[in-house]
Amino acid sequence: MSHPATFRLAGVMGWPVMHSRSPRLHNSWMQRYGVSGYYAPLPVEPGRLEAALRALPALNFAGCNVTLPHKEEIVRIADHVDPAAKAIGAANCVVVRDDGSLAAFNYDVFGFMEALRAQAPSWRAAQGPAVVLGAGGAARAVVYGLIAEGAREVRVVNRTLERAQAFADEFGAAVKPLAWENRAEALAGAMLLVNTTSNGMVGQQPLDISLDALPRNALVNDIVYTPLETPLLAAARARGNVAVDGLGMLIQQARPAFRDWFGIMPDVTAEERAMMEAA
Repeated sequence: MSHPATFRLAGVMGWPVMHSRSPRLHNSWMQRYGVSGYYAPLPVEPGRLEAALRALPALNFAGCNVTLPHKEEIVRIADHVDPAAKAIGAANCVVVRDDGSLAAFNYDVFGFMEALRAQAPSWRAAQGPAVVLGAGGAARAVVYGLIAEGAREVRVVNRTLERAQAFADEFGAAVKPLAWENRAEALAGAMLLVNTTSNGMVGQQPLDISLDALPRNALVNDIVYTPLETPLLAAARARGNVAVDGLGMLIQQARPAFRDWFGIMPDVTAEERAMMEAA
């Protein structure tokens, strides 16, 4: 057994959280890179997040991921918040520093952009308009990332127009808010379509949208990964669009977190991708 001083822990806090695929991935990396430790699911009820986080240093945790419903609250709790997390208003990674303080980061932006690059290396944010469906926390990370990468126009389409308008007020003139009933027309001339809503997820209604106006050389991304092939992605592939599934974002956002905790930036093998797909 490893000495307690060298055995490092990490995990993912959420409620619920036992369904998370993250432990499979991080524990695979720990084994491959010879890191002595374990990554565990950490069920934390709403209202108990701060107590759980403040216990991390005493328990010899290197840090943790944070998922729903805690991603916004962590920004208020952490001692240090990186600029991206502050601008987005949410974080998904906590690092325990040597002095026991907690630093919060948002690696959803990294995960989103790297997932696109992995499956569409030639795509660039400045190539043309992007359409983002939804205006929740995931959409904030996507819109922030697109603008940071040089997108000149991001059409945010949401059922509540006021929430889409809030994106424009916050992120600037590059954001064009549109009502949900205009979602099909919003695809005209777009080079990227991203679904950040829960529509298409197992147990949810399929996403109701016609892709007729979307150029066939546009990229289509669905951040949903259960199922891996959502109806949106299936429809996109059928008409010739490059389709990017949501599992890539989940895998890619894990890499800088692992680096921050254990000093190693992992790559992703074909076997690990297959393992995550099988899960």
